[in-house]
Amino acid sequence: MKLCGEFWGRTWNIQDVFTLAVILALHSLCAFAPFHFNWPAFWVAVTLYVVTGLGLTLCYHRSLTHRGLRLPKWLEYLFAYCGVLSLQGSPIEWVSNHRYHHQFTDTEKDPHSPIQSLWHSHIGWIFDTHRRRCEHLGGLKNVEELKKQPFYRFLFRTNFLHSFALGGLLYAVGGFPFLVWAVGVRTVLLFHATLIINSVGHMWGKKPWNTGDMSTNNWWMSIITLGEGWHNNHHAFEYSARHGLEWWQIDITWYVIRFLQAIGLATDVKVPNEIQKQRKASNGRIMATQK
Repeated sequence: MKLCGEFWGRTWNIQDVFTLAVILALHSLCAFAPFHFNWPAFWVAVTLYVVTGLGLTLCYHRSLTHRGLRLPKWLEYLFAYCGVLSLQGSPIEWVSNHRYHHQFTDTEKDPHSPIQSLWHSHIGWIFDTHRRRCEHLGGLKNVEELKKQPFYRFLFRTNFLHSFALGGLLYAVGGFPFLVWAVGVRTVLLFHATLIINSVGHMWGKKPWNTGDMSTNNWWMSIITLGEGWHNNHHAFEYSARHGLEWWQIDITWYVIRFLQAIGLATDVKVPNEIQKQRKASNGRIMATQK
């Protein structure tokens, strides 16, 4: 009933319909994957998965949203552009939504919490432009520093066009297999990898930190999201550029940040100190929950 209500119990605008059409088209494209496989298409898809994924995790999330590190403008813009090619929205919209998520985590005001339903937290909220842009909470007023920059305003107005252009280029270079794998499969897998943090990452897993919300750690999510699966760590220390706080917690995004820091391209890199960790520790950091 909740799922049906989210689809038919509200008024849809043209942006909602367009979003649904794009997502359905991408998933339909994936159906051709077994019949149009070749190794060049596969490796292009893998490369773009990592590159566009880092645009989201390193730039959109850890740098722009939480200011966990600083990059030179040219590199920040390059990573941001890679994030746009994930088809997960412009930096302005993505950062605004995520800041509201942290401000109202797992409450009725959270734009994508599983307290409303698993479906809603994973993908239902995507089809509601009003909800996605948090217009009921003030909209884009919480990203004024991004709205002042012409580059980000340009990406906000044109974010879909860049992925369509990339699709055309890939088709011209590698034909339909490149379109299927490097656009369809790659985009859909990264799309659900990101969204699974909102749903599964707030329902099942371990909670070593006292965060006052439902966020959890999941090692397998960290692999497919380049380190974002240590979600309870992240909610405990939002400002931290490092999510995998233990040596054994795989965090590919953090490894890239450390490399950039070593060559002088990442500065003001923030991580929690031991005192901050002790304040957030939950029962010796051994408690596991399963909602």
